[in-house]
Amino acid sequence: MNERLTDIARQFSGNRRITNLAPLGNGLINDTFLVTAEDFHFVLQCINEQVFPKPVQVMENLQQLTRHVQAKQQTAVCLQIPALLKTTSANSFHIDPIGRYWRAWQLVEKSESRENISRITEAEQAGFALGHFHRLVSDLAPETLHDTLPGFHITPNYLRTYHRISVQSTVRCELDEFAYCRHVIAAYKEKAGVLEQARQHGRLRERIIHGDPKLNNFLFAENSDRIVSLIDLDTVKPGLVHYDIGDCLRSCCHRKQDNRFDLEVCAAILRHYLAEAGHFFDRADYDYLYAAIELIPFELGLRFFTDFLNGDRYFKTSQPTQNLLRAAEQFRLCEDIRRQRRTIEDIIRQLAACQSIRS
Repeated sequence: MNERLTDIARQFSGNRRITNLAPLGNGLINDTFLVTAEDFHFVLQCINEQVFPKPVQVMENLQQLTRHVQAKQQTAVCLQIPALLKTTSANSFHIDPIGRYWRAWQLVEKSESRENISRITEAEQAGFALGHFHRLVSDLAPETLHDTLPGFHITPNYLRTYHRISVQSTVRCELDEFAYCRHVIAAYKEKAGVLEQARQHGRLRERIIHGDPKLNNFLFAENSDRIVSLIDLDTVKPGLVHYDIGDCLRSCCHRKQDNRFDLEVCAAILRHYLAEAGHFFDRADYDYLYAAIELIPFELGLRFFTDFLNGDRYFKTSQPTQNLLRAAEQFRLCEDIRRQRRTIEDIIRQLAACQSIRS
């Protein structure tokens, strides 16, 4: 085992002997490890300060979220929010000798993440779980949490960054995807501000969001389609729930074998989401659902392509054109969503008609 990592893990092991330490998951941001300390397992993470420049604020948000959920009646909480472990000095994080911030989570036992939706019951659970999370935090005032990622999910800002970097970048590529990505960005740029304009005009209001509810951040009970936990909580912050809904659908409805948007999965997720969280939806919230579904894959594609032009500084990569190919994949998904716009809007209208909508 890596002795440096083992020393860090000992800070959270409660005097138990560390017997194993291995990389965990395939996240693109934080370095994550599964630690075995005798008969106890926990998750060790290094906070990526290039992404989260104020790690103390991240930890304060996590503690506030945990307190808020724990204060609710146990019977009202259907998701396990992983507990933060204390260090030997009773802190919620540890700073290593080179100044990096580490924290540890209790492992959600007998659970697993999944990369693809293979049964409609999984989609139904994803919709319920995201709706339940939003319901749990619907009475948590946004101003009580730090905005740990200023500009996150603000698509016009990403567009401005793209324009700045594309002028400065010397990266060129002969792959067809390079020209394709530039073409899609130019064609879509006028729509990039739709959600932010709605927020600025008071049509959509800020709530607490998860920030990254892609499928593999939902934990399923082993050998079951029941979701028991929602993890990767660093991005919990004030924002528009539409970003969460759009990102969940982007992840769960993406059929990677043909790069299509799965309408059946979309309808199942939205139906179960709204059954759980629709009580706080008003007419404007419904009006902007389609815009969110279309916008989020465009936004992620824009971020991937910008990172490619900027030398792959944000997202982890294993080969030189990976961020370019990721970007093209998201843009093709966005274009497929546009082709199916009328059907998606019909799904939203039908679901809205089943809900008691506030004016």
